[in-house]
Amino acid sequence: MNIRSLTRGDGVVIGAAVLLFIASFLDLSGCDAPDPYCNAADFPNAWDSLGLGLGTYLAGVIGAVLVVLARLQPGGPRKLAGQDLGAFGTAVTVVVAWVLLWSLIDSGNAGAGLILGFLAAAVLAGAAIATPLVRALQGPLVPAQRPAAPQPYGAQPQGGYGYPGAQQPPYGGQPQPGGAQPFAGGQPQAAQPQPTQAQAPAGDFSPFWFAVPVPRPLFPEDGSPTPIAELAPGTWYLAVEQRGAQLVAQTQDGRRGVLQDTSGIQRG
Repeated sequence: MNIRSLTRGDGVVIGAAVLLFIASFLDLSGCDAPDPYCNAADFPNAWDSLGLGLGTYLAGVIGAVLVVLARLQPGGPRKLAGQDLGAFGTAVTVVVAWVLLWSLIDSGNAGAGLILGFLAAAVLAGAAIATPLVRALQGPLVPAQRPAAPQPYGAQPQGGYGYPGAQQPPYGGQPQPGGAQPFAGGQPQAAQPQPTQAQAPAGDFSPFWFAVPVPRPLFPEDGSPTPIAELAPGTWYLAVEQRGAQLVAQTQDGRRGVLQDTSGIQRG
């Protein structure tokens, strides 16, 4: 699981689920003040009826957990009873908000537990539905750490993210800052190896570090449709080549692949 793959919308879902759980312990009804016959100790909460406590309030919390788990799970969506885990959790939150809406309308004197419960359920369902659709909610909940300074191609960034293996020489044998040579013994390379046709950089492209705003798949360079990895927000990756609107990226463990969706990436 990768916490950095959570989005702002997921943060709203988590916060609303916490409020919904708190509301389940508050009074479901109240009385008109002043009323000398009103005894607040007699007011029930959701847990005085297991059908309401477990079947409604706790069901909404479980729906939120399913939505968040679907985001945390790497390697694509998980299934529950043949349905996508996130879609199933979203459907549960919508049903809970619908039930609490009519419970609120039907109540003669709604208490704090019913009012806060409906508001939390409405926000929960709205965030679960809107997160895949609203770009503002798709930003990372935990912002990616930027490197302290731009790093040369092949060097290890200060933050610990990005190209794996600080001792590996850079592509093309370019010298390191301060005159250090990329190979052992301090001897300059006699001739630069020519890149192959498949790896020839486009135009004046220079390798750079980048982070993705949301989890995105990395596809093989041979064009196969099955992803070889998933790029997660909060981690720096190295772009080694540009192919039109796509980038060839390298992960921390040295795997290379094509990032087809480059919209909104953050350059280091």
